[in-house]
Amino acid sequence: MLALSFIFLLLCLLVVQLVRLQFQRRHYPPGPTPLPFIGCLWHPKFLQLNRELLTEMSKIYGNIFTLWFGPYPVIILQGFQAVKDGLTTHPEDVAGRPLLPLFKAVANNKGIVLSTGRTWKHQRRFSMATLKVLGMGKSTLQYQIEEEAENLVEEFRKSEGKPMNPYLALNLAVCNVICVLVFGYRFSIEDETFHQLLEAVEKIFGVANSLTGNMYNILPWIMECVPGPHKRALSLRDFVWSFIREEIKKHQEADHGEKGQDFIHFYLAQIEKTKKQPKSPYDEKNLVQNIFDLFVGGTETSGTTLYWGLLYMVLYPDIHAKVQKEIDSVLPTGQSICYEDRKNLPYTNAVVHEIQRFSNIIAIGVPRYCIRDTMIQKFLFRKGTTFFPNMASALYDANEWETPLAFNPNHFLDKEGNFTCREAFIPFSLGHRACLGENLAKTEIFLFFTNLVQTFNFHLADGSKDIKLDPIWGGTLHPHSFEICAIPR
Repeated sequence: MLALSFIFLLLCLLVVQLVRLQFQRRHYPPGPTPLPFIGCLWHPKFLQLNRELLTEMSKIYGNIFTLWFGPYPVIILQGFQAVKDGLTTHPEDVAGRPLLPLFKAVANNKGIVLSTGRTWKHQRRFSMATLKVLGMGKSTLQYQIEEEAENLVEEFRKSEGKPMNPYLALNLAVCNVICVLVFGYRFSIEDETFHQLLEAVEKIFGVANSLTGNMYNILPWIMECVPGPHKRALSLRDFVWSFIREEIKKHQEADHGEKGQDFIHFYLAQIEKTKKQPKSPYDEKNLVQNIFDLFVGGTETSGTTLYWGLLYMVLYPDIHAKVQKEIDSVLPTGQSICYEDRKNLPYTNAVVHEIQRFSNIIAIGVPRYCIRDTMIQKFLFRKGTTFFPNMASALYDANEWETPLAFNPNHFLDKEGNFTCREAFIPFSLGHRACLGENLAKTEIFLFFTNLVQTFNFHLADGSKDIKLDPIWGGTLHPHSFEICAIPR
């Protein structure tokens, strides 16, 4: 009898929740039918979003639709027009970031990337201003990147044409640009700390948008007690934080005459300047997280894009040869490439942009949060609504690109062969939360890629002949590990 009463109460509760859920659904765009407590998670395919799934959903429900993760509704913006309208019609309204459990664990509303509200505004504004003072967008930083490009070429030359995995050397070059800006020095490729930091960055990014990461956001109290990749990622987060704190301590202890011009020094000066202000947004915790965001984000994204770029060159040797031919026709033999040369290298510039479009390393993108009621197309979204602007759907939108699922540099060339950048090319996002390092990343990717292609002929090592283009999913989309041979020209 007691068991029957329990079952009856459980059924009543489920019915009440089902009715409540159906009432809630009327206030959101259409989407798959959610069930009480578990939402759309009745089907395992919703545990990890990917391009194919979201494309399939948009054909059924339209370019703005709702998925329920447990009891939480999430709006998906699919296709370039929906993403553009969502991020730029009322950009201030959608500049928030939901404080998901995984985001809290990694950043706790500190820093730039995963913070929201007043914290985000102050940290982003200060960081952008400081990076400009340090040379971002200016010729001084371009010269530094050109120097790192020369160092990268020398690292490849050391392989003497033997099989090598280019990932480490590429990330070293990108990482060193950030390190000079933030710490005031660069790593060598033999530095053990560099290897440990690179592994930490990889593992931390790998949990984001993974099955484990999504489960952590839905059931954090359970995942805290369960071993897995998320535990390893949080341990590595602590390692990176510890490294950053040591660097801050070194800067604080440096003699006045030894103090240079880097991000840490500028931020420490800002802390000192504002320490008497009530509730100053500038403190050591925000400094640590800002550096974490700049170091981790600035290394992983550009490094992974370049990794894809070299893979495309060995898989498409005709494109590789055409880039070399154009560079040779414009630059004298032995002359290094500078960023201004892109204006005279339309095909090469098109290839660099197509690498960014086709590799689409950020995939779906980081979720946004409505800080006030706002309209996106015909839908009214209430304050507190979370949504994903699906960047992949803009970069692969068949209405914007002739051959979206093929690597095709002609996407960025007009009929006369001149370079042209399309509006739907948004690898750095749009609106108020667009990547603050966009100009830096563009310069790095162009200079590192072109200097390598100018200097070497690349082909796949024998052990990597069966490499495929399907990515490894995580916070960024990685190619499967491969080796190449870099043969000096």
